Amino acid sequence: MDVREFEDLIDRLGEDISQWPDVQRRAAADLLAASPDAARLLSEARLIRQALSSAPVRAPSGLADRIVATAGRLAAEEATASPADVHQPG
Repeated sequence: MDVREFEDLIDRLGEDISQWPDVQRRAAADLLAASPDAARLLSEARLIRQALSSAPVRAPSGLADRIVATAGRLAAEEATASPADVHQPG
């Protein structure tokens, strides 16, 4: 197994090598013992999995209310603005 095949297996089978079929698991163990690049790929895959598995970040209290209020205020300002006051993109 080379590093490219190892990376493909991580993408297809996941970073938990203990769950891989025996043949691939043994080949991966041999590669990991010999290749710093393979070890780095496995470490990165584990970090990604950990980040995706962690609890989501919660929005601050009242954020949705502030967004809606600001949108309403901006819409009201835009409705009362004269054509010369309206910003034209471009």
